[in-house]
Amino acid sequence: MAAERGARRLLGTSSFWLCCLLLLGRRAPGAAAARSGSPPQSPGSGVRTFTPFYFLVEPVDTLSSRGSSVILNCSAYSEPSPKIEWKKDGTFLNLVSDDRRQLLPDGSLFITNVVHAKHNKPDEGYYQCVATVENLGTIVSRTAKLIVASLPRFASQPEPSSVYAGNSAVLNCEVNADLVPFVRWEQNRQPLLLDDRVIKLPSGTLVISNVTERDGGLYRCVVESGGPPKYSDEAELKVLPDPEVTSNLVFLKQPSSLVRVIGQSAVLPCVALGLPTPTIRWMKNEEALDTESSERLVLLAGGSLEISDVTEDDAGTYFCIADNGNETIEAQAELTVQAQPEFLKQPTNIYAHESMDIIFECEVTGKPAPTVKWVKNGDMVIPSDYFKIVKEHNLQVLGLVKSDEGFYQCIAENDVGNAQAGAQLIILEHDVAIPTLPPTSLTSATTDHLAPATTGPLPSAPRDVVASLVSTRFIKLTWRTPASDPHGDNLTYSVFYTKEGIARERVENTSHPGEMQVTIQNLMPATVYIFRVMAQNKHGSGESSAPLRVETQPEVQLPGPAPNIRAYATSPTSITVTWETPLSGNGEIQNYKLYYMEKGTDKEQDVDVSSHSHTINGLKKYTEYSFRVVAYNKHGPGVSTQDVAVRTLSDVPSAAPQNLSLEVRNSKSIMIHWQPPPPATQNGQITGYKIRYRKASRKSDVTETLVTGTQLSQLIEGLDRGTEYNFRVAALTINGTGPATDWLSAETFESDLDETRVPDVPSSLHVRPLVTSIVVSWTPPENQNIVVRGYAIGYGIGSPHAQTIKVDYKQRYYTIENLDPSSHYVITLKAFNNVGEGIPLYESAVTRPHTDTSEVDLFVINAPYTPVPDPTPMMPPVGVQASILSHDTIRITWADNSLPKHQKITDSRYYTVRWKTNIPANTKYKNANATTLSYLVTGLKANTLYEFSVMVTKGRRSSTWSMTAHGTTFELVPTSPPKDVTVVSKEGKPRTIIVNWQPPSEANGKITGYIIYYSTDVNAEIHDWVIEPVVGNRLTHQIQELTLDTPYYFKIQARNSKGMGPMSEAVQFRTPKASGSAGKGSRLPDLGSDYKPPMSGSNSPHGSPTSPLDSNMLLVIIVSVGVITIVVVVIIAVFCTRRTTSHQKKKRAACKSVNGSHKYKGNSKDVKPPDLWIHHERLELKPIDKSPDPNPIMTDTPIPRNSQDITPVDNSMDSNIHQRRNSYRGHESEDSMSTLAGRRGMRPKMMMPFDSQPPQPRTGDSWRVKASVLFTGIFLHQSNGEWPHKNLGRSLVTKDVLIHSKG
Repeated sequence: MAAERGARRLLGTSSFWLCCLLLLGRRAPGAAAARSGSPPQSPGSGVRTFTPFYFLVEPVDTLSSRGSSVILNCSAYSEPSPKIEWKKDGTFLNLVSDDRRQLLPDGSLFITNVVHAKHNKPDEGYYQCVATVENLGTIVSRTAKLIVASLPRFASQPEPSSVYAGNSAVLNCEVNADLVPFVRWEQNRQPLLLDDRVIKLPSGTLVISNVTERDGGLYRCVVESGGPPKYSDEAELKVLPDPEVTSNLVFLKQPSSLVRVIGQSAVLPCVALGLPTPTIRWMKNEEALDTESSERLVLLAGGSLEISDVTEDDAGTYFCIADNGNETIEAQAELTVQAQPEFLKQPTNIYAHESMDIIFECEVTGKPAPTVKWVKNGDMVIPSDYFKIVKEHNLQVLGLVKSDEGFYQCIAENDVGNAQAGAQLIILEHDVAIPTLPPTSLTSATTDHLAPATTGPLPSAPRDVVASLVSTRFIKLTWRTPASDPHGDNLTYSVFYTKEGIARERVENTSHPGEMQVTIQNLMPATVYIFRVMAQNKHGSGESSAPLRVETQPEVQLPGPAPNIRAYATSPTSITVTWETPLSGNGEIQNYKLYYMEKGTDKEQDVDVSSHSHTINGLKKYTEYSFRVVAYNKHGPGVSTQDVAVRTLSDVPSAAPQNLSLEVRNSKSIMIHWQPPPPATQNGQITGYKIRYRKASRKSDVTETLVTGTQLSQLIEGLDRGTEYNFRVAALTINGTGPATDWLSAETFESDLDETRVPDVPSSLHVRPLVTSIVVSWTPPENQNIVVRGYAIGYGIGSPHAQTIKVDYKQRYYTIENLDPSSHYVITLKAFNNVGEGIPLYESAVTRPHTDTSEVDLFVINAPYTPVPDPTPMMPPVGVQASILSHDTIRITWADNSLPKHQKITDSRYYTVRWKTNIPANTKYKNANATTLSYLVTGLKANTLYEFSVMVTKGRRSSTWSMTAHGTTFELVPTSPPKDVTVVSKEGKPRTIIVNWQPPSEANGKITGYIIYYSTDVNAEIHDWVIEPVVGNRLTHQIQELTLDTPYYFKIQARNSKGMGPMSEAVQFRTPKASGSAGKGSRLPDLGSDYKPPMSGSNSPHGSPTSPLDSNMLLVIIVSVGVITIVVVVIIAVFCTRRTTSHQKKKRAACKSVNGSHKYKGNSKDVKPPDLWIHHERLELKPIDKSPDPNPIMTDTPIPRNSQDITPVDNSMDSNIHQRRNSYRGHESEDSMSTLAGRRGMRPKMMMPFDSQPPQPRTGDSWRVKASVLFTGIFLHQSNGEWPHKNLGRSLVTKDVLIHSKG
């Protein structure tokens, strides 16, 4: 054992000391475990234990002065004792030959006679303690800053001043911050004693409160920082008697913004001067501070505020308020609180094996947010392919090697300070099991197979390791089970891989037993990797497979993202965007494309730019836009930058407030209500509203009132009785005032209404029963001098207390709906105000039966009197129009024929707009009142048809509802995903699945299509998923050629004319295992090298399948008709040649004489006339030897039976070009070819090249028949004995067949 062997080397053969050492060794792991959180391991286990190695004391920031001595403390614990060294500014100090610096026994650094001059500062800087244990490792301490006080210089000096007795005095003496501790004050050349009345501020300034005659004299400040003292100028302070007259308040010292660290003290100075003597109070964020009862808040002399033991909650804005009874002044300052780095999670010790991946976790907090760096054995860890910083602060080490052992430290640093925490990594031999359960710091790729192995047979090497899929950045490996375990259901596998020429090897494990494929991610393009696979069973790891060398595919060299993209607004309608040249341009950058989009929309626009900046004009005011830049080189577009968002500058509103209404409250006040301008026209943050009003009789005398904030109503008081006023409202932004509304009139009451008692009973109540509703109308109480705020309508079967509805005081009728037919209802009506409800008025009515369609106006049970008729109704509004503005807004406009021609409203009439949609059918009307001839209806649903109608009310008179207007809101992108997504396997086709779904519940428009995303990795980036587009009228889709026994994840996204909606949640589906020889891990049958994948629609994975039987039958019919026609034509041709006339022979002789001018080798017997030659891959005419038979016949070359047997012609095609190969596909290649052919869906074209040869003499009569091959048959044409296409050379004649015969 390692511990025992080490003990023997140290202590020789002494058994006594050996036993003692072993006992100590058994205690040491326990100490390490207590330190690192890992359990102790006994030496008998054969596992090395973690060694306790940490700092007991670390150096801290220190302030010193010239010529003084400084000690930087440091002490580390380890067994054996560590060697201590020091670094200054990152460089080791040579303390052996240094006279002023020496190392103390505990490891501290002692510096004598600190040197500090203007151009020589050898001692000031950053110091770090380094502890090293031989054959174990190195750790470093936190960094401490040694500051040497600079030479005294006064930024400001005391000045002569006068102060009245009882007031406060301030004498300035500002020096560098590092000199403040060395500042003291003298009065009349004598040291000045400080107390509660006389204080020195942190800046060095002297404050004297409640000045008396004894405080008069000469003052100066003294700086003593190691050298001779430095004196400021002397200044005389004169104390004047109290003049007993008032003087204005002024600040002698105002608070300034301050930054402090948690735990420090903060002093916010505040001194005011004035008569009477002011008092000082403090507020924080508009909340008064109690300095009397608080232990941490103290009011210092003069009124300054001291906060001790600062916490994060103390951050904020502080207000100093000085008040002397006559006036008040205030000043403010910001207190920022920072925090040193603090560890929320420290790295923990880790056991691991070689080739594993590990993660050291490190979680820190601080303010400002700390930066993190990692150190291994005292040296900085530089991020690389194998050392990576993940999740901001964690260190990931990939493919461990033995040299990675040691101590790792996480060092966190911000502006306030720094801290460190470390852990040890021990790499065990492969035959030594990790002693505990896998810690969380092992990555998911290496947490398997850590259980200790038992004895037994080990598996042999996996067979047939192939790269079945090779991409630019990933490789998929597959293999077969080892020969020693053909079934392999309980085997797990580890894939070891490395770059060629790199010794560091990484490992990736299968996710579950029996799986025989792994996808290796995050590879580099055009790089050679070496792979080997090893199987494990319960006894341990078996033999490794032979190394497999695979090169990833090259990646097109595209530009990287353009760095430092910035956008800033230059006006309310323009934004300028700037950027720099990409660091990885991969060639000359040809141009840039700037993309921009308004926030909240999905329409992205772009513009081509040749420089590094561009200004976009014509934008919307005070609107947020996002920008990104893509660089282009000769290969195409590169990587896009991250989006940067910026808002255009604000401007004055471009539209007036909406829905202005007036409500007369009493004889002297009118309440104004309005709505903000439309959002697109606000052009900034609305900071308030400007109300202008005037008497209708005196239009030149206008009064203005400002309303700040988002208030949408204002009570205008102090008006004259019985007087008509005009009002208008305009919106304000920081840029100014926008357009105002039109003038709107209202008249105050002649006398004030009473609201000290409840209203009287309404003067009348009328009911009109219908089948399922009752129309209730009424008139106000006769006593109009009591305020009525509204009316309460109660109703129910037999009792009026079942339901209660409250309506506005302006309303004079209401329709009670959703009632039962043929039912007796009791109805009550009460007027109410802020005091309560008045006396009720009762009526009862029976709703009509379903079969009653009469138009009875009134049916009253036990009516004791004849109902008073309603006042003469007003004419309803006309010309109601609905103007669609957006997906949720429609503007309603109308005209009122009871108004003058100019349509100006001068009385107190108002309009009621109601609207509803018929989906669902039972939707109720919504109402709103308006005092103008238009109303903006908002909050509507997208792509929904609404109906609108308007009525007018004036006093007690109301009109009927107007004719309805209809409007459909604009479409919007779907706001919900497709629902009820299901995935099922197709019966009889295990590699085909069927995806079903339902449209989104919030489609917001007509769905024009769907996109199906599927992947085997649910966590993959969405651009790495495979997509399948589907037309919008389909709710099911088939996906074919999937891998068997593989989990797939599916998402669906709907789109309409406005864009894409959200994706559905991922649905998992595992394809079934194969049966028989096509099961998992088996190969497809060998179909031979001549096998061609079928090209018909039956194998299309995305199209509609076509029956192969119908396709083959059609081709058989076509070929049969063609063959029969050719046989008939041949027979006719033979018969005709035997009857050739002498005239035809002469004609042929003439032709021969013409052709005889060409010279040929050989005699006429060697002439090879052209004949029909049909190749099984190309239909081509080739010359053949003349048959000795006087009646030559056609060759036996078979005619293709169907379109699958015909291969398209390519000019560069050779006889072996059809032998397709796949450099990286294994036994899946046949499926891939079949799928590819099915998706292409090519229609072959019959091409027949003619050999380039001179015309040859004919030995007898011959007919050349040109056969045009069509789908319906073959047509023959006589050529009159002449050779067609004389000068074509080796031309291509499509679908032509030449047939020769001898007469």
